[in-house]
Amino acid sequence: MRVCGIATGFEGIIHVGVRDNNDTELFRNFLTVGGNGILANFSVGLPLKIVPATPQGTLEIFSISPANGSETNKVIVPIVFGNALLLRYFGFYQYTVIPGDTLFGIAQQVYGDGRFSRRILEANRHKINRPDQIYPGLVLRVPVSKF
Repeated sequence: MRVCGIATGFEGIIHVGVRDNNDTELFRNFLTVGGNGILANFSVGLPLKIVPATPQGTLEIFSISPANGSETNKVIVPIVFGNALLLRYFGFYQYTVIPGDTLFGIAQQVYGDGRFSRRILEANRHKINRPDQIYPGLVLRVPVSKF
């Protein structure tokens, strides 16, 4: 798994964990950070122990207390595992939400079964977390299944 972003650090150690949505720990280790105190781009590979069982998970960044070994200053970032989407679907097409649309209705229109609305939700976690968060003008990725 590759994590990229913008951050700053100066001669420190940060602890990193990755979990899937079943709370299975996929990675836990520390990284040594350095720099000059300014914001900079970073990219780091995290070798996961196993393939994630869920399309979503969390990236946890924290410090370890020298006093008692507990996790402190923890930040939890929701993530989508790219392969969970890439391997299951042939591709995606874009759909622009219109007034009155629901994910259930879009799934009914696209797949012939509204119960597949979760598939659309999973592919758009970077934009929405709940089915009721769609609005007119929102452009969604609609997965085209390989199966």
